[in-house]
Amino acid sequence: MPSSRLCLIIGILCISIFPVLVKWTPVSGITSAFYRMFIGLLFLLPYLLISRKFTVPPKNLWLPVMICGIIFATDIAVWNLSIHYSNATQATLLTNLSPVWVGVGAFLFLPDKPKPAFWIGTLIALAGMVVLIGPEAFTEMRFDKGFLLAVFSGILYAAYMIISKSVLNKIDIVSFMAVSMAVSSVYLLVVCVAFRQPLWNFTPAVWSVFVVNGLICQLLGWLTISYATKKLDANRVSLSLLSQALVTGLFAWIFIDEKITPQMIIGGVIILIGIAVTFTVRTITPKTNLPSNKW
Repeated sequence: MPSSRLCLIIGILCISIFPVLVKWTPVSGITSAFYRMFIGLLFLLPYLLISRKFTVPPKNLWLPVMICGIIFATDIAVWNLSIHYSNATQATLLTNLSPVWVGVGAFLFLPDKPKPAFWIGTLIALAGMVVLIGPEAFTEMRFDKGFLLAVFSGILYAAYMIISKSVLNKIDIVSFMAVSMAVSSVYLLVVCVAFRQPLWNFTPAVWSVFVVNGLICQLLGWLTISYATKKLDANRVSLSLLSQALVTGLFAWIFIDEKITPQMIIGGVIILIGIAVTFTVRTITPKTNLPSNKW
C-alpha cells in the first residue's frame, strides 16, 4: 500500500508544472482544460479495459461523482481565465485560499472536524503566502472580473475536495476518476463549442503540451492526490496543496527563467512549516467513516 503522504507529494509535483505550461502555451484556457481532461481519460481507458478494474458506481453515487467532474472542470477553466483577466500572482493567491473554505466546509458538513493544529497551520501557511507573493498583492488588488474569478476558483477547489472526500470513501479511485473525467470532458467540450473556442489546428509543440497536461498533470497528479484525499483529511490535503505555489515557482525558474528571490524562499519555508504543523496531531477517524473497499 503506497504512503498517502508520498502520494500527496507526487501529486503536488505533477500538478505544479501545469501553471508553467499554461503560461507558456498560447491557447485558450478553456481549450487547455478540455484537452487536459480528455487526454487524461484516453490514457486511463486502456488500463481499465485490460485490468477490468472498473466498477460501476452505485446509483446513489452517480450524482455526486458527476458533480465532482463538473466542479473540477469548472475550477480548472475558471482558474485559467482568472490569469488572463488579471495576473498569475493575484489568481494564485486567491485560488490558494481554498484551505480556508475547506476548513469551514469540513466544520459544517463533515464528521471529521478540523483540529486546532489545522487552524494554526492554516494561519502560518497563509502568512507564508503573503510573504511569498508580497503584501503589495493585497494592497493592489481590484475587485474586477479577474479577482472574482480567482475567488470563485478557490471556492470550487474547496467544494471539490469536500465532495470527493465523501465519495471516495465509497468507491475505488480509478472508477471515480474515470467517471469524473468523462463528465469533465463532455462538459468542457460543450463549453468550448458554445463559446467557439479553438479545438484543432495546433502546432506539434502545443499538442505535446496537451499530452503532458493530460498524462502528468491530470491523470498521475490527481490519481495520487485523490488517494491522499481518501486516506487523509480533506482540509489537510487542501492546505498541503499550498506548497504548489512554491513548487511552481521552482519549475518556472528552471523552465522559463523566472527569478526566485529571497522573499520567495522565506515565504516557501513558512508555508512548509504551516503544513508540517497540521501533521503534528494525528486525526482519529470514526470507524463508521472508514471505507469498506480500497480506493
